[in-house]
Amino acid sequence: MGDKEIKSLEELGKATAEAEKAAAPETATATATDAEAATEASAEAPEAVSSEPAAPVYEQKLDAQGRAYATGKRKNAVARVWIKPGNGKITVNGREFKTYFARPVLQLVIHQPILAAERKDQYDIVCTVKGGGLSGQAGAVRHGVSKALTYFEPDLRAVLKKGGFLTRDSRVVERKKYGRAKARKSFQFSKR
Repeated sequence: MGDKEIKSLEELGKATAEAEKAAAPETATATATDAEAATEASAEAPEAVSSEPAAPVYEQKLDAQGRAYATGKRKNAVARVWIKPGNGKITVNGREFKTYFARPVLQLVIHQPILAAERKDQYDIVCTVKGGGLSGQAGAVRHGVSKALTYFEPDLRAVLKKGGFLTRDSRVVERKKYGRAKARKSFQFSKR
């Protein structure tokens, strides 16, 4: 840089310093009040500085009729479940659930999340289920009921999560491979 450029830079610096001094009385009062407000705020609120993020807060999710809706899945079955306060009536595809799921084991599967949450005879449950067989459909309804319970009462999430009711069972039928009878079964081997 030349001497002329250095001198012009020095003059520019002096000019900006003078401008800052002229505006200093206004900003000094503003910074003083800001500092006072910051110290008051820190004195009122206790320091909650934590290295761990705060736990998420779950809110109640209801539709216009006051029902909680959830979708449950298991194998190839998909269940749509609506829960509302009632006396414990469970309807599956327009039929009483004891006639739809005749086997006692399947009825027990559907009741598991309700019993774990200790909410027996407190909610009416309406669900439609499609696809798969009866066992997969019962598992899908169980998954949907669990999710709908957490949407209606978010406090139940810890209990149902601990019981494993909110986890989607990812086990599905393994695909058939070419050159084999089924997924793993081979055709009869002939040596010659």
